[in-house]
Amino acid sequence: MSSFLSLKKITTAIFFVSCLLLTACESAQLNNPYPKEDNQQSILYESFSERPKHLDPVAAYSSNEYLFISQIYEPPLQYHYLKRPYQLVPLTTTKMPEVVYLNAQGQALPANATDSDIAFTDYIIDIKAGIRYQPHPALATNNQGEYRYHQLSNSQIANANSLADFSETGSRELIAEDYVYQIKRLAHPKNQSPIAEILKNYIVGFADFAEKIKSQPKTAIKNAAISGVQATSRYQYRIRINGKYPQFQFWLAMPFFSPMPWEAEAFYEQASLADKNITLDWFPIGTGAYWLAENNPNRRMILAKNPLYHGETYPTEGEPGDQAKGLLDDAGKALPFIDKVVFMLEKETIPYWTKFLQGYYDASGIASDNFDQAIQFTGAGEIGLTDTMREKGIKLETAVTLSSFYMGFNMQDATVGGDSERARKLRLALSIAIDYEEFISIFTNGRGVVAQGIVPPGIYGYAEQQAGINPYVYDWLNGKPQRKNIDAAKRLLAEAGYANGIDPATKQPLILYFDTAASSIDDRPRMNWYRKQLEKIGIKLVIRATDYNRFQEKMRLGNAQLFVWGWNADYPDPENFFFLLYGSNSKVKYGGENAVNYANPAFDRLFEQMRNQDNGEQRYQTIQAMQEIIRHDAPWIFGFHPKNFSLFHSWYKNLKPNLMANNTIKYTRIDAKMREEKRQQWNQPIIWPLLLTGGLGLVAILIPTLKRYYRSRFTKKVF
Repeated sequence: MSSFLSLKKITTAIFFVSCLLLTACESAQLNNPYPKEDNQQSILYESFSERPKHLDPVAAYSSNEYLFISQIYEPPLQYHYLKRPYQLVPLTTTKMPEVVYLNAQGQALPANATDSDIAFTDYIIDIKAGIRYQPHPALATNNQGEYRYHQLSNSQIANANSLADFSETGSRELIAEDYVYQIKRLAHPKNQSPIAEILKNYIVGFADFAEKIKSQPKTAIKNAAISGVQATSRYQYRIRINGKYPQFQFWLAMPFFSPMPWEAEAFYEQASLADKNITLDWFPIGTGAYWLAENNPNRRMILAKNPLYHGETYPTEGEPGDQAKGLLDDAGKALPFIDKVVFMLEKETIPYWTKFLQGYYDASGIASDNFDQAIQFTGAGEIGLTDTMREKGIKLETAVTLSSFYMGFNMQDATVGGDSERARKLRLALSIAIDYEEFISIFTNGRGVVAQGIVPPGIYGYAEQQAGINPYVYDWLNGKPQRKNIDAAKRLLAEAGYANGIDPATKQPLILYFDTAASSIDDRPRMNWYRKQLEKIGIKLVIRATDYNRFQEKMRLGNAQLFVWGWNADYPDPENFFFLLYGSNSKVKYGGENAVNYANPAFDRLFEQMRNQDNGEQRYQTIQAMQEIIRHDAPWIFGFHPKNFSLFHSWYKNLKPNLMANNTIKYTRIDAKMREEKRQQWNQPIIWPLLLTGGLGLVAILIPTLKRYYRSRFTKKVF
């Protein structure tokens, strides 16, 4: 009996180890985080690190929110995917808006009318027929045409925990009135749109409408009229703005101006749905290429292809060179190419980076911790990929962002502010001393371009080469800008009355205060760096770190002295940067975006002239004159324009960075077969430790068992 049991143990052990080894050999991707059935599908895998707060276009205004809603909602215009400079083109419209200038009596003026004669501008917008909304319960109707879910019973609400709990969905055609309805939503104070205050200055009747509707329910706007916005037919609407403002067309490419069916508001405003998080902020409804199929921000979010999408096609033209790069291989083909987009929550960079290298994410940014693994610099200072990246076929795309980071001086401050020569030279001395080339090298791994003025590269009016340098801070040497040496800063400081950095009033080093919301341990190296920059000219910098709300309060009240601020372009026009220094946008006086509270009448006059001009030589020269004024006055220390570094796997097609468009997923194509082959290649299990462990385990089982077996079989019993 004992011999039989021993043999059974041996057989079982051999069978178990063999199965384990065979399983390991046959499993190519034991680490695959996705279902096996998804391997060959046209799915784009991306990530997100922060839960979007708003998915309702009336309130959404951050990049992590636009990542989702720009694929779902469709404003009338969009940016051409391939052309540069950035060019607006129709999205849901049949053509670009017709622009009509009017005098104070509402009579049409010729296109070349002088700005002083233009009292109003009409934007007449014609939308395409046949565009339909994504299926949604708010649009579901019964056989009598009545909406199924607009008057929910208590039991229906009690049984609903998600939009999926409503069994029926419906759709209808997009009409011009839906765009009008959304503009009314922007005006309703209860929606707290971040651009409502700005639009009051432009859209005729916007402020009056907001005042009239402020105490009424959100749904009341359906039958309320706003004088400056009107649907003139089923497929045409008109927006009337005050005066002439050519940049308004850029607003028509922002999600704020996407259409909203009144039925959505009527559905979501029913009592108790918001308590279950069944809201527009959680379950959007649009006409875009994708709809939100799953919203689980603690794990993943999924966009699925809109089954009713209206048949937009891939661009048939682009820039010179796009054809050779394969960017027009899909010209004229129906969009979108991707069936599903899976966004996985990744709060930590290391696991995200590892999964990208394994092929489980299709694209990646480059964190500082991974920079040296991905990027190398040649002897000439050029940027390239490391051998490891090139061997995997990974592609690098770089682009200077349409953003500016700067150090601001509170121009109302008694020491650094004002228009005196003393304060101006102090500001210029600091501008020279704070070495942003060094900052970029240390803190951004070289991913940035030092700013020479307020306008970043890629924006109309940006001047190249020597014509574009800041001559108060840089010299042009050997064909490139060279920061003035520290002696130049010391001379300016002495001329300002602070020789060797000494404050004559105290006979001690001049003390300046740097206000910031950067208070974590990770922020300390940057704060220490700023201190050391001023120590070079004998000035003592005191860091005043507070929480974000307190910092914002300081900015609103004008109690900060020096601070660091940034701005991302809303649209690709110089007006969107110069307005940051326009006197009437002062943060303290008017609550605007002029955070330094700069006021120069000459600059303001040029700004008012420039913002209404069409691009051309006259506008270009106006821009250069404005640049000269702010370089001279130095209300900012022009910092840098960040540079995006993005990595993409070889199976990622139609790749061209577009810094203005947010709805670019529809142009992406994935070679799923290539991706699966690469994943198989890169994720073969390493089985020798398993073989070794299994073999040793088998030996450990066999030796004592065999000993017992042979003793029991060949040893004679003694009686």
